[in-house]
Amino acid sequence: MLARLSIIEGMYFRDILDQPRALDETLRALENSSQLETIATEVNKAKFKRIVLTGMGASFHALHSLNLQLVDHGLTPVMVETSELVHYKSRFFDPRTLIVAVSQSGRSAEMIRLLQVNRRRSVVIAVTNTPGSPLARRADAVVLTRAGEEFSVSCKTYVTALVALRWLGDLLCQRDLYRTHKELQHAGPAVSAYLADWESHVQSLCKELRDIRHLLLVGRGASLAAVGTGALIVKEADHFHAEGMSSAAFRHGPFEMLSAEIFVLVFAGDPKTKALNTRLFEDIQQKEGRAELAGYDASQPAFRLPQTPRNLIPLMEILPIQMITLALAMQAGREPGRFELASKVTTTE
Repeated sequence: MLARLSIIEGMYFRDILDQPRALDETLRALENSSQLETIATEVNKAKFKRIVLTGMGASFHALHSLNLQLVDHGLTPVMVETSELVHYKSRFFDPRTLIVAVSQSGRSAEMIRLLQVNRRRSVVIAVTNTPGSPLARRADAVVLTRAGEEFSVSCKTYVTALVALRWLGDLLCQRDLYRTHKELQHAGPAVSAYLADWESHVQSLCKELRDIRHLLLVGRGASLAAVGTGALIVKEADHFHAEGMSSAAFRHGPFEMLSAEIFVLVFAGDPKTKALNTRLFEDIQQKEGRAELAGYDASQPAFRLPQTPRNLIPLMEILPIQMITLALAMQAGREPGRFELASKVTTTE
């Protein structure tokens, strides 16, 4: 088994284990600025007609929690992929629009096009891991993550973006940032505790996922961040088919696909809809489908999330999927996360 494990211990694996450090560094570096303070004041004085939340890939999916947070605050956010925004929704670019743009590199083709189309008409808040990027230089305000250099598949840049977006959401909603910091301080230690057992997680998942050909990830609310990002990183890291969707959408058709070759990971998620997600998991089992429930009280340790404040659930939910990427790679006998056809930064639309 040790020989088999060695094949997954490449740069992507090291980035996964580096997440606790990256989270701690990001949290320490988060600080309010006069630009951000001014924007937050303008948000709460209703200067902006809409708030556009945009990104691509994992950066886009990371916005789900912020979207819900702003809605709960009585604001009107619109979540849209940057590629769709710049080509089909250019009417959003006006002085009454606030744009929150998330991009780990800050220099993807879509972000460059956004800056060109906007021409400084809308106020832009950048959330990025790259301080010298075009997005960081040309945004009206910047929230920097401190993940450090990342090899390929989003892992530490994704979790640090979640922390930064939670902090940004509390700032825009004018909540107590001291309390926010206290809550977010649980992130690094919780991730570290989970990753301490990575070897047993991977070994158990190798057995759990044996002979599957399709992986379906389902959840509701803020869990849509994990299911969307999770499906993406499984495809990137393992060249393995995975799909993410809402639990409700799964019942509208995909439920009919249940078979021995399909594994469904259901996220218990927020207490508001936990009962619905649990019932879906039970219904899959009743039809003899292969499924597990991911949450605080999961029966399988690899799917058991660390106990944290409720606002950190979306961050913890990506951890079992990261372990899945390692297990699938070990089964296939390949190093996970090594790109063969694509690159870390997408430079063509």
